[in-house]
Amino acid sequence: MIKHIVRSFGFALVLLGATGAAWAEVIKDMYSAEVPVADQSPAELARASRLALSEVVVKVSGSEAVLRNPVIASALASARNQVQRYSYGGDPAAPQQLAVRLLFDSAYITGLVIEAGAPIWTASRPAVLVWLVVEDAAGRIFVNPDTAPALVATLREEFSRRGVPLQLPLFDLVDSAALSPDQAWNLDDPALAQASARYSLQNVLSGRLSLLANGSAQGEWSFRNGEDVIRRSATVASEALFLRDGAALAAEAMAARYAVAATGAAEGGVTLAVTGVTAYADYAAIIAWLEKLELVERANVESVSGDTITLRLLARADATQLATTIELNKHLVPLAVAGPGAQLNYQWQR
Repeated sequence: MIKHIVRSFGFALVLLGATGAAWAEVIKDMYSAEVPVADQSPAELARASRLALSEVVVKVSGSEAVLRNPVIASALASARNQVQRYSYGGDPAAPQQLAVRLLFDSAYITGLVIEAGAPIWTASRPAVLVWLVVEDAAGRIFVNPDTAPALVATLREEFSRRGVPLQLPLFDLVDSAALSPDQAWNLDDPALAQASARYSLQNVLSGRLSLLANGSAQGEWSFRNGEDVIRRSATVASEALFLRDGAALAAEAMAARYAVAATGAAEGGVTLAVTGVTAYADYAAIIAWLEKLELVERANVESVSGDTITLRLLARADATQLATTIELNKHLVPLAVAGPGAQLNYQWQR
């Protein structure tokens, strides 16, 4: 059966290349950004191009530090020349509502970030569970689509800008029993961990926000991944900036964990073995998913033995760096590497 899979490789990819489900979500707008503009003039488009390119390289690298890189700074000066496509949205008669969405070529962005020596964070990214409590004159409430739709919309926008999948709690009876607004406000780690466990997400962002009479906002964020906790306080001019800080904290912390620099590519590629592959749908899904990773150029079949396929990945990263990203796929369970063969070894698990 597997030998037939190899002979049917091209056909299988056409039919089934998008069937692989992953624990991480795939960000679909990695190389585009939407920027408000005053009008549709060439000067405004050039300005928007610079802002959009800045946003895209931050999204791809995961960190705003990339903007201080001289390679990136130089590229921003000619950003308009690198725009692949753009389109205006909103009402041209209402400048305050006009925006332009700009798309850049993925190969150009990847090459630019690599040239800058910055890490690349693949488009396959784990979701972040966000608990947020807001306090005003009426008391403390959880932020959700019913209680604070405007805040939720802004939160989604800020997470989207950083390319981080956002998940809000269900706020049902189970959540109500597990976590009160006061516990969340106090950033009670044990209570937050217990309430978050049902969602099976490693990355949890918790926040408390006070809206002040002058329109400014102050509060604190806590980001947890396993036992690692990062906290950050903020007093900012608006609630939107506070939410931006939260999205930035999550993105920077996750990029530090998952992003890899394309500096350690192994000569001849990286060998990877997957056991438990018994259907060509699984085979095709594995190949398609691997070849969508930004640092993997090709995934070539080297051998098939029983239910084990061995691949050679032509990649701009070494085995250790690739493992960080590959293990985001919940269907590829790491196994100990046996003998001198594959550098990476996984069990395929549906």
